[in-house]
Amino acid sequence: MTKLFLVRHGQSQWNLENRFTGWKNVDLTEQGKQEAKNAGLVLKSEKIDVAFTSQLIRAQHTLEIILNQLPNKEGISVTSHQALNERAYGDLEGLNKAETAEKYGKEQVHLWRRSFDVPPSNGESLKDTYHRVIPYFETAIKPLLQQGKNVLIAAHGNSLRALIMYLENLSPEEIIKREIATGEPIVYGFDKKFNAIKIGKTIGNHL
Repeated sequence: MTKLFLVRHGQSQWNLENRFTGWKNVDLTEQGKQEAKNAGLVLKSEKIDVAFTSQLIRAQHTLEIILNQLPNKEGISVTSHQALNERAYGDLEGLNKAETAEKYGKEQVHLWRRSFDVPPSNGESLKDTYHRVIPYFETAIKPLLQQGKNVLIAAHGNSLRALIMYLENLSPEEIIKREIATGEPIVYGFDKKFNAIKIGKTIGNHL
């Protein structure tokens, strides 16, 4: 069965500091590096043909660490694309989430963070993110899966949430409740009609 592996980047410095990160280029913490390494060890027994990541360093660094754990890393082609970037948080980027809640109110900040179609000022909603992630998936990644290639995507909480919404045919109400842990592989297989089948959060001997 063809497989698609999704990994959210390991903990970043601004994850640790509870800041809105978005498109800001913030690297991994030591914990984030270890999370990425652990993901690579989980994926070590899997055959991966192609890898994709965003244009942000935390996702790229995560992918690099994962690939370093794989025996066939030299044969895996890697593509980075802006379409897989995290949701842009606009004017909120760099701000502490707790301090932002004090300034704008908890309800407003919760709306920005967890609604499907309400963007922060100069930023993107999850709906906006969906509409850039899915066309790229359909044109650049899905054809490879249909050719029988196993694909790894190292990306971000919201770009992966958009993709999971598409793969599992979830409603806006369902997807905004979905949490995606850092550095924990999620794997999908596909039936003959190319419907996604979720195999599990971890794989191989760890399932």
